[in-house]
Amino acid sequence: MSLNIVVCVKNTPTTTNVSVDPATGKIKSSGLVYAMNPFDEYAVEEAVRLKERIPGSTATALTVGPDSSESVVRDAISRGIDAGVIVSGPEFDGDNAYSASFALAAAIKKLNAEKPVTIVLFGKNTNDGNSGMVGAETAAWLDWPGVVSVKKIDSIDDKIAVVWRMMEDGTDVLKVTLPACLSTTKEINEPRLPSLKGKMAAKKAAVPKWTASDLGLNAAQLSELAPSLVAKCSTPPARPAGMKVEGASAAEKAKKLVDILIERKLI
Repeated sequence: MSLNIVVCVKNTPTTTNVSVDPATGKIKSSGLVYAMNPFDEYAVEEAVRLKERIPGSTATALTVGPDSSESVVRDAISRGIDAGVIVSGPEFDGDNAYSASFALAAAIKKLNAEKPVTIVLFGKNTNDGNSGMVGAETAAWLDWPGVVSVKKIDSIDDKIAVVWRMMEDGTDVLKVTLPACLSTTKEINEPRLPSLKGKMAAKKAAVPKWTASDLGLNAAQLSELAPSLVAKCSTPPARPAGMKVEGASAAEKAKKLVDILIERKLI
């Protein structure tokens, strides 16, 4: 028994301190530093641990994005993933979770045709879009079982996985038929750092780039899958200065504050 694992990763900004061009209403990407989405590091680590747990297993990193996203695939390889694929092209611009999941599903189908995929791993969300929906949406496109908030893969073979899912009131233990898509949480493991051997392997690895036509997709299909588009971005307005309530004593200040709240119909 061996597993064929796919782990989906994304290249995201390493900071939330981004600026917006007031003329175009678009985020200024020039000068931003990108790296693997922090939550995807846990999915990558879990893929490597599954490889170590079940000898003979293989893992492939998959990403959708611009050509520069190749770096995130190589980062995954440096951490112990065997190979990687990037899906890129102008049809995938826009960073829309719904169409991205559709593209990921198409790429996973292609990988599955080459060698049956056992399990697909995702981070719980990304630190830019923060939707947390891509894993579940990809499962839906594939018509495979999907589980989010997975904190532990308790047992797994080539047909069944037993996983622990975090809930607000505790933990669910689920038996999942494979192939399936799992979105992992930070509680699942502690990601390792890339090794020197891994960095050398990542540098030498051939990373194929698949276009929409390679996946049997076209621009019209993908544009129809964008339920919403970002027309314009802007930075949050500056917070107004606070009000200071004066008074000779705490009681006097409290009374003035209450009067202000009543006047503004807040109480």
